[in-house]
Amino acid sequence: MSSRILMVLTSHDRLGDTGEPTGFWLEELAAPYYACLDAGAEVVLASPKGGKPPLDPKSDAEESQTEATRRFQQDDEAQRALANTHRLSEVSADDFDAVFYPGGHGPLWDLVEDKESIRLIETFWAQQKPVAAVCHAPIALIHARDASGEPIIRGRQVTGFTNEEEEAVGLTEVVPHLVEDALKAGGAHYSKADVFAPYTRQDGLLITGQNPPSSEPTARLLLEALGK
Repeated sequence: MSSRILMVLTSHDRLGDTGEPTGFWLEELAAPYYACLDAGAEVVLASPKGGKPPLDPKSDAEESQTEATRRFQQDDEAQRALANTHRLSEVSADDFDAVFYPGGHGPLWDLVEDKESIRLIETFWAQQKPVAAVCHAPIALIHARDASGEPIIRGRQVTGFTNEEEEAVGLTEVVPHLVEDALKAGGAHYSKADVFAPYTRQDGLLITGQNPPSSEPTARLLLEALGK
């Protein structure tokens, strides 16, 4: 039987008070999506509000395109799945083998506090299933707790979008959370590589990636954790 992987996307579309749009980062969905699909897994997309989640237009610009993003844009089945994501409140961890959170700036506003997302992460964790997140999406982990009430990131090796990377994209004063600072504050053992260099961390069933180039390597670690 093929593994079923839930991918959770943001529903938040505004970049603070700037008036600019934001959302999920296309490469961070597309690369893991095909890594999982090509490994024989089934991928299901969900978001807090359901329906079509907002795409960060900068991730759709020509300079941000990769082989995976072009494939995703030309894939009718993938586009249908994206237009009809499941509402998080209607999703059960019981129906999946692992969960993966693509990033983009959107999760800093919604997934960080979303009760349904936190519930899902805690259930996947309690069921000893892999939990993975890349770039800004590790912010979704900071309020999730284990059965003893401890934050699941406390004392564990993690990574995520760095303070230097946020500064490089000019949004340090715009975002409500800096991922690096939030993970450290949650008691995680945070580490990082150079700005926009691929970097991943795995601590048991907790798998994180630093930035967009880390999205496919993060997905591959998830697949390995599933025995793929």
